[in-house]
Order: sequence, then structure tokens, then C-alpha cells
Amino acid sequence: MTSTLSLVIDGLVILTYFVVIVGIGLYAGRKNDSLQEFALGGHKIPWWAVLASIIAAETSAATFLGTPAEGYKTLGFAYAQLAIGTIIARVIIAYLFIAPYFQFKVQSIYEYLTLRFGPRTKDMASGIFLLGRVLGIGVRLYLGGVILVAIWRFLFPGAEITMWTYFWGIVFVTLVTTAYTAVGGIKAVVWTDLIQACLMCGAVVFAIIAILNSIPGGLGKVGEMLDGRPVAMFQTGWEATRPFGEALRTMLENPYTILAAILGSTFLTMATHGTDQDMVQRMLTAENIKKSRFSLILSGFADIPIVLAFLAVGILLWVHYQISPDPRLPAAHNEIFAHYIVHEMPVGIRGLIVAGVFATMMGSTSAALNALATSFVRDFYQPYLNKSSSDVQAIRAARISTVVFGCLMIVIATAAAYAVLETNITIIPLALGVLGYGYGSLLGVFLLGVLTKSRGHDVANVAAMLLGIVAVLVLGKVKIPALDLGALARFQVLPGEWNFGGFMPEWWPAIAWPYYVFIGSLTTLFVGGLFRTPTGGNLTRQ
Repeated sequence: MTSTLSLVIDGLVILTYFVVIVGIGLYAGRKNDSLQEFALGGHKIPWWAVLASIIAAETSAATFLGTPAEGYKTLGFAYAQLAIGTIIARVIIAYLFIAPYFQFKVQSIYEYLTLRFGPRTKDMASGIFLLGRVLGIGVRLYLGGVILVAIWRFLFPGAEITMWTYFWGIVFVTLVTTAYTAVGGIKAVVWTDLIQACLMCGAVVFAIIAILNSIPGGLGKVGEMLDGRPVAMFQTGWEATRPFGEALRTMLENPYTILAAILGSTFLTMATHGTDQDMVQRMLTAENIKKSRFSLILSGFADIPIVLAFLAVGILLWVHYQISPDPRLPAAHNEIFAHYIVHEMPVGIRGLIVAGVFATMMGSTSAALNALATSFVRDFYQPYLNKSSSDVQAIRAARISTVVFGCLMIVIATAAAYAVLETNITIIPLALGVLGYGYGSLLGVFLLGVLTKSRGHDVANVAAMLLGIVAVLVLGKVKIPALDLGALARFQVLPGEWNFGGFMPEWWPAIAWPYYVFIGSLTTLFVGGLFRTPTGGNLTRQ
């Protein structure tokens, strides 16, 4: 088959995918006559569609390309043990958070904080969500550039790859997703997510089969190549030969341990699935509390085979390229799976899997855009900018804010591409670490609301949440890629780093990212709990 014909076939597959997705998105949102329909779909979405939507949101492009990068880099399944915490957290969320959200009939979950504490707590929490979600999804969108860069290298071997190459890939994915989300609302998100989740699962299964078939000797050869390497899923991270203090420090600095899975991942998932408008909004589209809980818990068990499959892809790719070296192989681990898809997958299937990569990016991005728009309109536009807004005005504001947030994501994604290219870090720690900075404060204040009846003060909660963020940055010795401020003052743009825990003693560990939410939530919960809720001022749980 000629290269031109193969490109035409792949192009038609990808084009068909985009036409179908956008068409379904626009069709699903044709009856969005109120903000309640735009945000919650009228509570009419079946549980299995909600389940698929949750899976699609979790399996972003960071999972599709980033998790194989973790497998390729570590040659093990240790990352998958974090799924233990996600199951524990889902059970807690199902019986702690979902019922109050349904009972108080909130559209933005941060409205609950207004009822429990007051508007300042709600504004702070919603602001943390808006900033955190724009940063988190923006970082993931960098991978939209990765897949198009891989395609560009395939079409034009030897062509120079610059930041502009990544930028236009990011813009393309964001614009298409923003278009159908702005029109279709949450119904467009859920029904397109269903298709995207099916395509993603099919793509990863085929990738495993294709890579195994390309390895002479199959699984036997894989076992031989990995002989003696720590590929086990469960790892303690404890080195008994070291002194206690040094062994503890090493364990806390390792993100993939049993402790991180049980403690860190549980708190991280409680924050991302219980206090994040993006995830919770999907659950609130279900017909009732029972079906919402069922979808949430079942999605946790689905996570385990999905993450194991993606890690297996990365490990198999390492074996494949050890046996059949490729001089064109990208240096960045995040780009290796994309390189394999574009250069070695069969015609037609290649187009389908490229569409699968776009599917994961668009699924997580569309939900985030809808959640950001809903939160902005309910938490800021209607209370402060237009108190007497009609349904038509509210929907218009939601659609305009969707476009604005899409533009902000493009900026963040471009900055993430720059940071990754400069440091060659894998995308998973960056994407999840960014969420950890502020989401601990979110979880802490929600726990204060649902676990106590009389603790927490509207003003003091704001200070507690700020202290929670500071605790994460300082105690975690967080280092964030940034511009060199000294060079910037001299009108030079040079890479730099912000080291928030630089003054901490050397013996203090640079705590790994899965523990960030744990640190932030406990700090916020403790500080906020020092103050009493004024009697009669706000609704307290009965």
C-alpha cells in the first residue's frame, strides 16, 4: 500500500471520528433551555453512561501517553498500586459527600459551602478549583501537541520541531473540544465520553497485542529481557539496610509505595472525586443517589485493569526498542508511545488509535470546561455580576466562560510543553502534583463541613485553606519550573525554578506528590476546626 493511500485512510478514520464526536455533542445539547439542563442534564443520565464518563475523565491524555511513559521509565507496575487508594476513597465519597450534594440540590458543589459556612468559604474553594482545574487540564493538554508532533515527524522527516509545533497541536484539540462543550453542556460531555471510553479501551488492548506480536519470542522474550528487574506491583519503598531516619525519608520521597497508595492516593482521590466540580458534576447527572454511588464505586474497580494495561504498553515498548532500536526514538518518555503509534501501527488502526489519543484528551477537557463554566456562573456570575440573570443570560455566560477557560488552558499547556521539553520529566507527576497544591485545602474544608456540625468559621476557613496550600508547598519542598525572575528583570526569558521549601533543613524529605492532598487537608481541617460556626448564621447538617 502506498504511503499516500495509507495517509488518506488514516486521515479519513480520524476525520470521521471528529465529525461523529462533534455531531453527537451538538445533538445532545439541543434542548439546553436552562442552566440546570446545561450543568446536570436534568438528572436523566443512566448510571452506565455516568460510569463511562467518570472513566473517560480519569483516563486523560496524561494516562494514554503518560502512564506508558511511567512503565517505560520504571519498567514496573508500582504506579498501579495507587489504584488501591482510589477504591477506598470512592467508598468514602459515596457515603459522605454525594447525599448532601443531592439533598441540597446544588449545581455547583461549592454552593454547599455557602449553606454550611458562608460566601467567603465558597468563593475561596471555588477559586481554588477554577485555578487548579485550569492548571491541571492545561498541563495534560500539552499531550495534544505531542501526538501532532509525532505525526509531523512522520510526514516530514528531519523537519525542525519547535514550540510552535506543540502550540498548534494544543490549539487544535482545545478549539474543537471547546466548540461542542460550549453548545452541548454536560449531556454532550457524558455521551461523547461514552464513545471515547470505548475507543480508548479498544486502542490500548490492540496496542498490547501489536507490540507483543512485534517482539520475537513474545511473552517469553519479554520475561527474559526483564529478568531480575523489580516489575512487581506492590513495593514498600522501605530499605531496611539504611538507618531508620534515612529509610523513612527515602520512603516518603518515593511516590509509588504501599503507604502512598493507602494514605496518599486515598486522600488525593477523595479530593479529585469528592470536592472537584469536574468529577462530581458527572455523578450529579445520575437519576438518584443510589445510582450515582454505584457508578462511582464501580469506576474505581475499573481503574485497576486500565492502569495495568497502560503500564504494560510502556514496559513492552521498552523491550521492543531494546530488540529493535530506532534512531528516531524521541528523547522524551512522554512521546515514545505516540511515536510507536504513528510509525509502526497498521494503516487504519493507526488512525483509530490516534483518534483514541484525541478522544482521551477531548473527554477530560470537555468535562473540565463544562465544570469550570458551571462553577463560574453559579459561584461568581449569578451572585455578584448579574444577580437577576435569566436562564438565557446564564447559559450565555456559561458558554462565553467556556471559551475563556479554553484560551487559558492553551496558555498553560504551552508553558507545560516548555517545562517538559527543558527537563524531560514524565507528565503524570506534573499533572497530579499541580492538583495537589490546592486540592488538600478543598478536601479539608469539605470534611470540616460534613464531619462536624459546629466547627468552622466563614472568614477563618479562608485563612485555613491558604495555610493548607502553604503547608503543601513548604513541607513538600515543592519545586515548580518557572521563569528566572532575575533574568526577567533584565528582559531575558530564561528557565528557572521556584523552590518553596528551600529553607527547610536538609534532613527533611522532599515529600512525594501523592501525599500533598493529605498534608493540605489535615492542615486546613485542623486550623478551621479551631473556630466555631456562628449559631443561626448558616445551615448546619442535621
